[in-house]
Amino acid sequence: MNDTPFGGKDSNWTDYKSAKIIVFSVPYDCTATWQKGADLGPEAILEASAHVELYDIETDSEVHSHGIHTFRLSNLPGSPEELTHVIRQKFSSFITDGKFPVMLGGNHSITPGAVQGIKDHFSDLTVLQLDAHADLKESYNGSMFNHACVMARVKEVCPAIQVGMRAMDREECNRLDMSRVFLARDIFLKDDWIDKVVELLSFHVYVTIDLDVFDPSIIPSTGTPEPGGLDWYQIIGLLRTVAQKRYVVGFDVVELMPNKYNKAPDFVAAKLVFQFLSYIFKHR
Repeated sequence: MNDTPFGGKDSNWTDYKSAKIIVFSVPYDCTATWQKGADLGPEAILEASAHVELYDIETDSEVHSHGIHTFRLSNLPGSPEELTHVIRQKFSSFITDGKFPVMLGGNHSITPGAVQGIKDHFSDLTVLQLDAHADLKESYNGSMFNHACVMARVKEVCPAIQVGMRAMDREECNRLDMSRVFLARDIFLKDDWIDKVVELLSFHVYVTIDLDVFDPSIIPSTGTPEPGGLDWYQIIGLLRTVAQKRYVVGFDVVELMPNKYNKAPDFVAAKLVFQFLSYIFKHR
């Protein structure tokens, strides 16, 4: 493990007390069901982040000026149930301390704990999920907190809007609320879907971004790359509008499975974090 802070050592890398932004690295992959390697995703994003330009053209800002502290979770518990409890406590403490949390995974099993911790502070919370998969199984491989069950657990805590999906099984299909789902095929070549998504969100929003929401031509480095995904401008267009019209209280980026022969997806993930933070803090 290296010690690269998010944004690299040229950014405004600060201690916990003075930073407004906490980048929380959780290299967890114990519930992966096909390809392993998402536990290497957080460090790959941190490494790539040192090579992203700190100035954002669109917002004419340098979001790192607000102070970024990189917090690595060590001694990870083995079970996703225990991990959920640990992450819930961490997120609740971040919010109590007035920080803006960004969590880097690891696989998607890390999200329910974050949502629980934030819901402790924001009663009107809605989760916006960007993902190729529904993640609505009640239980999978003997656990209700498997990565395939993420949104089933989230919906027990608060409402959710699901965007970009293009793969699910029959059980998940039967559990979908299609009035709150935006399939990838229904987004393709349309320009009114973003406003429709935002209209369904409450004021306080947590965003979970599974990188397989992108088409694999952009990010092939995921455990289950599904064809027919969204492109860069569709995704940042949605994130820009959410940041403008709602109050984002945290987000995560998960499921990067880095490939040492192709660093581009690592860079895209790091750039995505910078871009979303730039939108959020422009409207703070």
